[in-house]
Amino acid sequence: MATDSKHPGGGFNPPVPTDRGGPDYGRFVEAVRALQDHARAADAPDDVISEAADLIEKVSALLAPYDADEWNSPSGRRMDLPNRGNVLAVPVHLEVTAAGRIAGTAIFRRFHLGRNGAVHGGALALLFDSLLGFTAAKLTGSPYQRTGYLHVDYRKIALIEKELQVEAGIDRIEGRKIFVTGRLCDGDDVLTEGEALFVRLKPGQP
Repeated sequence: MATDSKHPGGGFNPPVPTDRGGPDYGRFVEAVRALQDHARAADAPDDVISEAADLIEKVSALLAPYDADEWNSPSGRRMDLPNRGNVLAVPVHLEVTAAGRIAGTAIFRRFHLGRNGAVHGGALALLFDSLLGFTAAKLTGSPYQRTGYLHVDYRKIALIEKELQVEAGIDRIEGRKIFVTGRLCDGDDVLTEGEALFVRLKPGQP
């Protein structure tokens, strides 16, 4: 594993951009997302499930010799790809607005299903931790920070497989504390709101 001396800021460091994984890395990430969706949705015959399990095990065996630590894996470091090529994050497209806020779109997939077509509450919280953290870092230019708290209000049902709108901004800054709020909408309907505190790290803090 890489040491702190190679990564200023202690154990929490911004990703170093890379082109590792080549031109098909985005296709690779999308294929993994599609597999996750099928794993949630498939009602296949037993022999199909058995064959699929064999194939997935073969893919895992193919990739296993190349496991790398977080500083060297392309995941989260492919700045040319949505979500920086990170399969964990909820798929979003974000940009800084003329008003100095963050806005964009999000799509929850079948993998994020809770019940009855609704997004799982934990997936919504994951979205807000990522969205508000991105907002705090992008709008302050401070990549060394961690979540102090995250509060999510579930207003209305958010549906999977539908393009939704997100927007967020910084409410105030008090020393190392960055207070951020945001919301998830479907047109004029506010589905979920979130507020969070992010704390800038001191040099060497993990």
